[in-house]
Amino acid sequence: MALAEAPRPGPLMDPEWHGSPEGKEYLGCILRKKKRKFFGLIERPVLSPQLPADIASYKLFVCGRSGAGKTSFIAKLAGLEVPSMHHETTGIQTTCVYWPVRPTHSARPVIFRFQFWDCGEGALRKFDHILPACKEMADAVLFLFSFTDRSSFEDVPALISRTLGQEEDVARVVIGNKLDQYTHTDVTENDLRDFQRTWQLPVMRVRSVNGPRVAEGRGLDGRAGLVECAPVLNGLAEILWRRDQVIAGLVGGAD
Repeated sequence: MALAEAPRPGPLMDPEWHGSPEGKEYLGCILRKKKRKFFGLIERPVLSPQLPADIASYKLFVCGRSGAGKTSFIAKLAGLEVPSMHHETTGIQTTCVYWPVRPTHSARPVIFRFQFWDCGEGALRKFDHILPACKEMADAVLFLFSFTDRSSFEDVPALISRTLGQEEDVARVVIGNKLDQYTHTDVTENDLRDFQRTWQLPVMRVRSVNGPRVAEGRGLDGRAGLVECAPVLNGLAEILWRRDQVIAGLVGGAD
């Protein structure tokens, strides 16, 4: 019996596929009249029989100090209007974001269902059940800091320790928010390199500003917004998919 070929080193997901003709067809399932479709907890994209795909669902808990931009980060990825003013999130808020990707060693795309969980810092401190609920069955925890607030960056190691125990087996990702205000940054590239070298965690960068609008100005341009979010969505898909493949023994873990 011939042995299956082991996946070669490199990305498990094609980071450029969304820009291909096939990728654009699949992106159409999360767009409506040039704008993003919004999905509730039990809704999902409708695909034609000519566009087969598997669904991979993941829960991601987004945490960070008040004002770091958790709500604006999720709004950006979901194609919602990024709020211009900061308002503390009351209780727990969940948002579903769908993103089609094609594995590099498969012709069959996978539609990732990212369920983002967000809660305000005040609610976390006031109610003991909030943090366990957010972490329950989570696949990843995203730790946010703001490029315009150095203290939020310096707090990330303590935030990780407060949120997760060493025994908790979830993916850990650091998100640098408000990159659009980089000229006023308090966090340098050297700071990020030193952090990654010390903590061995991926760091992603996000611009928390609304993207282009449709021609009539009534709403955000969905396809343009997806292109802006593609690096982060592809990055999350790569991390979570690789984690699952390592757990299944299909690819080797990091040395």
